[in-house]
Amino acid sequence: MRHRYLVAYDICDSKRLRRTFKKMNGFGDPLQYSVFSCDLSDVEQTLMKEALGTIINHAEDRVMIVDIGPVDGRGGVALEFLGVRLDLPAEAAAVIV
Repeated sequence: MRHRYLVAYDICDSKRLRRTFKKMNGFGDPLQYSVFSCDLSDVEQTLMKEALGTIINHAEDRVMIVDIGPVDGRGGVALEFLGVRLDLPAEAAAVIV
């Protein structure tokens, strides 16, 4: 079962920030700067955490991962936008590691 995750990060170094953004593009869709929506299986979520763990500086940077719920359930309805709305993909994104 795939879950929708909201992933937000605060990266202190510009080189690590670019690497993090590029890596996150392989796992989900950007909603705002440093905020992504990712539809992932348990295995894909583990791969994402491992990939991010090799990029970030654990003493300086921060990544927040919020499980919104199953993609087929509450996950699609849990995000509300004010202003310009971003339409999330109806199908799951392909994970590129």
